[in-house]
Amino acid sequence: MQVGELIARFEDEAVATEALIGLGDIVLTSEVSRAAAAKKMTVGEFAAAAVQRFTNRATDEDWLTLLGRMSRADDPGQIFLRFILSAAIAEGGGERHIHSPTITIRS
Repeated sequence: MQVGELIARFEDEAVATEALIGLGDIVLTSEVSRAAAAKKMTVGEFAAAAVQRFTNRATDEDWLTLLGRMSRADDPGQIFLRFILSAAIAEGGGERHIHSPTITIRS
């Protein structure tokens, strides 16, 4: 799947919610839920907004880091969503500069 297709998919709130749950990462899901509640958003709205924010504001370095991780992954979509949601949580869901999060990849 191309990056553009991932962006389009995860900008859909329902798809983003389903994908987050599908990750099976209780900690990340909980963190996203808390961040979404703090912004008075649903989990899907938060996830979709995080994807949109990343695509609009990420630096070249952020993109290189993300694409590098995706290129080595069995499931690039999972890495894409984890990376962007982790970045949004690290920023408090705000509009500040994206900083590449540290992500633990679980098999």
